Amino acid sequence: MAKPAAIIGQIVLYGAFAAFIGYFSTNPIYKQIPDDVALVKLSMSHLGGRECRKRTADELAKLPPNMRAPLDCPRGRSDTKIVLELDDKPFYEVIMKPTGLSRDGVGTVFKRFELKAGTYKLAARMNDNLVNPGYNFVKEEQITLKPAQVLVIDFNPDQGGLFFRQAKN
Repeated sequence: MAKPAAIIGQIVLYGAFAAFIGYFSTNPIYKQIPDDVALVKLSMSHLGGRECRKRTADELAKLPPNMRAPLDCPRGRSDTKIVLELDDKPFYEVIMKPTGLSRDGVGTVFKRFELKAGTYKLAARMNDNLVNPGYNFVKEEQITLKPAQVLVIDFNPDQGGLFFRQAKN
């Protein structure tokens, strides 16, 4: 049988341990970002374009009739270039490389930026076939970021290409 002093000692130690855990489960308060900051996240996976070339009439004549496709497209995909501009100044640039042994998979990028809350002119430009100069997808918009707001830059060809959307917190 346990002595009363041992039982009281256990109660005191267990109580102190519970108070310790209880205090540090709520304090100090953790904040992912400062109070006056918003997040902009660039998050996308994209399959780059193919670098196809048109076959000449001579090349087509030399091929068997069942293989006379007018375009010669290699299996590999093009790199995808993305440039972000804030108030007409570039602030991030990335080239997404296709994945896979044959460079025929998707390229992926995820990057987060902390910006002071406020109004900005945000532009996202993307070229998914680097054989062609310039950018074939462009999205420019005046945005107002509130503190703790999360804005996602994404790509969906069914929605017209690049778009900005507010993430749900």
